[in-house]
Amino acid sequence: MVTSTHETSHRIFQDHPEVLTPAFKALGLPPPAKAIIEALTPDATEVKPLERRVDTVLRVEPSDGDGFLIAIEAQTDRARDKGSSWSYYVAYLHAKYELPVLLVSVCRKRSTASWAAGPFECRVGTWTTQSTRPFVLSPDNVPEITDESVVAREPAMATFSAIVHSESENAPAILSMVARGMRSLDRATAKYWCEWLEVGLENTPVRETWRELEKMVATYFPGRGTLFEETYLEGKAEGIVEGKAESVLRVLEKRGIGIPQDIRDRITSCTDLDTLTLWFDRSLTATTAEDLFVEE
Repeated sequence: MVTSTHETSHRIFQDHPEVLTPAFKALGLPPPAKAIIEALTPDATEVKPLERRVDTVLRVEPSDGDGFLIAIEAQTDRARDKGSSWSYYVAYLHAKYELPVLLVSVCRKRSTASWAAGPFECRVGTWTTQSTRPFVLSPDNVPEITDESVVAREPAMATFSAIVHSESENAPAILSMVARGMRSLDRATAKYWCEWLEVGLENTPVRETWRELEKMVATYFPGRGTLFEETYLEGKAEGIVEGKAESVLRVLEKRGIGIPQDIRDRITSCTDLDTLTLWFDRSLTATTAEDLFVEE
């Protein structure tokens, strides 16, 4: 199990390099699936006690063309000394492996992404001795996954996309779609990606939203003999129904939406799980509590 947002943001490249597809496409390189990709040590330390460590370093041997390195850094906000660190990483890795280096910065915020694109220059007067220009993966070039079938076919890309877009206005709707798409995965695979996404969303406004959606994924495995299926078919799912109603109310409250007493009573008295699921989906994007009942 991954242990932090920062870890998730770059470890996914080591285990699932296919999420680099947007970068490869933009640079006109063969897809990652057609390349041999090997994780290298991220240690870029040369003289102790000065310690520098790149998040992830990958050696890429394309099916067509020369090999190169990819140094990947997850960046949540601007950092005053990051430009000089990145320049060091590139120079050190280039010298050590004698291969060209592509520096990739992963940013959830567009403002951070604009800064991370650089260039970061080492100059004297009008002369630039060194210029470092990271390739930035951000909401501007990582596509939103808006089709449930894509989640089933490309769960790594869908998870990475949801993390990158986690601070956008569409984040709740994106997560709801990802949760529905994960229902088509087997239980072990769904659990794996749910955990990746939960950790990757840490400290973002939509993390609690995803935790509620996770419950929906974890209990939806029809035809697999799960406890949820057995109790539902036997008409003994009262606890699940009550939990779903509480989830609808909790999402509205966390989003700062007022809930009149008559609407609160309507939600808590509902015993139809499909209706409550519909209301939960709508609660993620509703602007008023009344929006739950549109077109009913």
